[in-house]
Amino acid sequence: MIGERVVQRVSSTRGFAKVAPHVIPALDRAVHRLTRGKVLLSAQMLPGVILTSTGARSGQPRRTPLACMPEDGGRSWILIGSNFGRTGHPNWTHNLLAHPEAEVSWRGEDVPVRAFLLEGEERAAVWRTALAFWPPYATYQARVEREIRLFRIVRR
Repeated sequence: MIGERVVQRVSSTRGFAKVAPHVIPALDRAVHRLTRGKVLLSAQMLPGVILTSTGARSGQPRRTPLACMPEDGGRSWILIGSNFGRTGHPNWTHNLLAHPEAEVSWRGEDVPVRAFLLEGEERAAVWRTALAFWPPYATYQARVEREIRLFRIVRR
């Protein structure tokens, strides 16, 4: 689909990486709130969840809109800590490492979940799937020295 390729090309640019982290989550949170959890704007291109995690340092709830790869008919999801190809891991990944029990809003349903950091062969297999799912992840990884964190979150 031509529109998808254009969006992938645009989302791979450094300009997008500078602007998107400030604009997309704010729009997603607002639309999600207005539609009572039924709509995420960014999910019009990629599936998405709102992750509610516990702040690693603050202990306070943190709500983060994220693209995801649903698995097993919505019984689990893969979250990719790409941070739009910016340096540093996104804060939500630190939160899940410190407090793996969280909640996601998925298609209007609040689902309690537990997060597992993927490593080794399991991570490598999921990374290949992620690159097929959204090719710009390869561009994001090439921009940074850190290994992009992948999490599988499963229903509790």
